[in-house]
Amino acid sequence: MTRRRPGPRLALALALALVLGAGTAPATPGAEEPVDLAMVTRIRDEAFNNSKVMDTLAHLTDVIGPRLTGSPQLREANEWTRGQLESWGLQGARLEKWGPFGRGWTFERASVHMVSPAAVPLIALPKAWTPGTDGPRRGAVVKWKLEAEGDLERAKGKLAGRVVLLDDARELKGPDRPLFSRYSDAELRRLAEFGAGEDGRRPRRPRDREGALRRARFEKALREFLAAENVLATVEASAREGALVRVAGGGSRHPDENPGVTALVMAAEHYNRLVRLVDRGTPVELEIEVRARFLDGDVMAYNTVAEIPGRDEVVMLGAHLDSWHGGTGATDNGAGSAVVMEAARILRALDVQPRRTIRVALWTGEEQGLLGARAYVREHFGSRPEPADPAERSLPSYLRRVTGPLTLRPDHAHLSAYFNVDNGTGRIRGVYTQQNAAAVPIFEAWLRPFADLGATTVSNRNTGSTDHVPFDAVGLPGFQFIQDDADYSTRTHHTNLDLYDRVERDDLVQASAILASFAYHAAMREERFPRKPLPRESPPDPAPTETEH
Repeated sequence: MTRRRPGPRLALALALALVLGAGTAPATPGAEEPVDLAMVTRIRDEAFNNSKVMDTLAHLTDVIGPRLTGSPQLREANEWTRGQLESWGLQGARLEKWGPFGRGWTFERASVHMVSPAAVPLIALPKAWTPGTDGPRRGAVVKWKLEAEGDLERAKGKLAGRVVLLDDARELKGPDRPLFSRYSDAELRRLAEFGAGEDGRRPRRPRDREGALRRARFEKALREFLAAENVLATVEASAREGALVRVAGGGSRHPDENPGVTALVMAAEHYNRLVRLVDRGTPVELEIEVRARFLDGDVMAYNTVAEIPGRDEVVMLGAHLDSWHGGTGATDNGAGSAVVMEAARILRALDVQPRRTIRVALWTGEEQGLLGARAYVREHFGSRPEPADPAERSLPSYLRRVTGPLTLRPDHAHLSAYFNVDNGTGRIRGVYTQQNAAAVPIFEAWLRPFADLGATTVSNRNTGSTDHVPFDAVGLPGFQFIQDDADYSTRTHHTNLDLYDRVERDDLVQASAILASFAYHAAMREERFPRKPLPRESPPDPAPTETEH
């Protein structure tokens, strides 16, 4: 049950009491969580009057650009963030290797034009890990259902040199919600109430494990078929409207697998035009040029790690540095990475001397299933054995049955808490506790100095889809903040509009101040952050990962 928050007068009285009293004294049972309001004031001053968060974001997005895991751009981002953190005075700045991840991939050009019955440029982008076209190539357009083994048999010998439309036309409707939104007070009150499901998690689709395994097998067979049949390219309709191209991965990043042929995702409005022409019997020809290349030199990936050293234990801050390739990864998750780096910069600028080490981690491979964070947790804190069944291992991590004993590493005892930022540009409105009831009064106290900035809500629910999940899965306190959606769900998430211009500066400044304060107070607590019981040997399915959305 959510505790009733104190009214303004009581909150002011408590704040004054903390300032006048021992603001960092050890907590006693039933006592208010100590808050160092003098340090909060200093953090706010540095965050709001000397912010560098947008400078960091501009370099990550405008200068480096999209940061697909395994790409040269991500390696550049790894090196740049390591150097930047080191220049601010963090110690032990390094790149921690994990993997193998697989082949790298990058693309330089994607040009798609209809050349008949009319000449017009079309908006489309290639899926990651699919090959290029080896120069401009023209091909007739056909629409063909390729969803099962029988479809492949019927298509044999009929698709060579063709551009194959894989989808029917998308039904497009006017927007049914605002393109940009923030949480209302009523929505935040509902979010603070435990009970979106029996366990308090956000409602989600039931997992179809067998269906996922069948799809994975068929997609492999489809890639091999398309390459053997010399198909020029496949085209799918974007899941977004308004000329937005929502694109992720395809092909294969495994060097020993056939990546198929050039696979494109096209703006839905442009795609629908092609379908209407083909359905009408009008001959359609496209010219396509995609310059893409695979990188086989280094199949490993790297997390950027640096720290402000303390005397004992560790508090961690993290966000994922990788992105998809349609935009420049500004809201997903350049924003979170910039906020984490800015929080560390603020604390170094204030020359804090924390009791616990404050460690910054910028993860990679998040978009493929939280891979970098999972690898870090497995290496440093704990793990369960890999599935013995090859079919089970072939499933995405979020669909696997989690079985076997949890083996803890020595560092498991020394991590106090992990805080993650990964829900777009939106300002922080509160924090999820992951059903850790002991965290509620702590977070309420830490948020109170930021109520004027809109951060008030503590939700005892779980949330998924971010890099705190691997920490929570091994019984460590890992948390994600509640953030306004802004236009993350409607316009920027994995689209070609995920650009610097869609980031709200004031939101990132606010988030940086709150994260710096959370890190400081977690690092200075008299006691380690309270933990939930260790997960059972076969815990419930983990919260969904980014790859499910």
